[in-house]
Amino acid sequence: MFAQQEHKKLESHPDDSRLDIAVELSTGLTTDVIFIESKIGAKDGNNALKKYAEILSNLPNVRHRILIYITRDYDPKDEIKTPAFNLEPKVSFYQLRWHQFYARLQQHATDILAQEILIFMRNNKMSQNNQFSSVDLLTMVNYNKTLNLMESTLNDEVQQKFKLAFGGVIKGAASRTQWKWDERYIIYTHFSPSTWDLWCGLGYFGLNPNNLTDYPYLGILLHVSPKFGQRPKIIESMQTIINDKPNIWTPVNLKVLPAWSGIFYQKSLQEFLSEKDQLSAIKLFFQESIKELKTVQEQYFDFPWKGVSIEATTEGDKEEYPDTSLSSIGEV
Repeated sequence: MFAQQEHKKLESHPDDSRLDIAVELSTGLTTDVIFIESKIGAKDGNNALKKYAEILSNLPNVRHRILIYITRDYDPKDEIKTPAFNLEPKVSFYQLRWHQFYARLQQHATDILAQEILIFMRNNKMSQNNQFSSVDLLTMVNYNKTLNLMESTLNDEVQQKFKLAFGGVIKGAASRTQWKWDERYIIYTHFSPSTWDLWCGLGYFGLNPNNLTDYPYLGILLHVSPKFGQRPKIIESMQTIINDKPNIWTPVNLKVLPAWSGIFYQKSLQEFLSEKDQLSAIKLFFQESIKELKTVQEQYFDFPWKGVSIEATTEGDKEEYPDTSLSSIGEV
């Protein structure tokens, strides 16, 4: 059997699991099971691998249990040992990169289907090899300069206005961890007791576009999880905002379930390149973004998020949070 499968949660799991690929190999006498988790842009930010390994370990009447993790980007999992997580019955763990598959398929691309797969992989940067390109080198030598420019637009008066409007800034500064995990560089805060169920972030989004002609987006995002108890009411309010202000706010997955959903007040970075003083123009836009979200918060939402205590904290750089990445951030 070779298919995407859903598995009911174990007692220790918060929710059910949906596996990318589950393979069952049976001779009639013995059965081996392989779970494959594939990531292109996102990372394993919600401990999914641990859940899958535990599900594998709990399957009855299985001889070999194998968990394979395939990623486009570098995402080391040194903490996962073989056998994975020291479970009993044992689970074997293997990690691969998509560029390895690309290289192998390229050697045997003699038919149209194989060629189409290679095109898809190139378009999604799954063919990346282990060599630095000229663009990579340019990024290296300009990283600190770029980071300093971005930091300067999110500090001082912008951060102060964000705190006054929404109660605080988690970690107290823009997060490079967010840049690494979700391709955004933002200041952010939570609006729900269970943190990431409802949150907003201000800054730079889409920092790793699929092609070099795309520009990152700037602005503020209000985001709600697929499992938040008050999600239906929030989605209804978000949809009303989109209906009333279609030229101001952009919807993100408002009609897709289950998914992270939100509204985005945004502009492309390209719109600021003609400004004589780009940093000042960006800072003014960030302040405008804060004001606009505060306005719709007060006018369109009637649940008690204003009463939630949101304190500014100093958290470690490895603050854990679920995978909230958006595959098409900035697009309707």
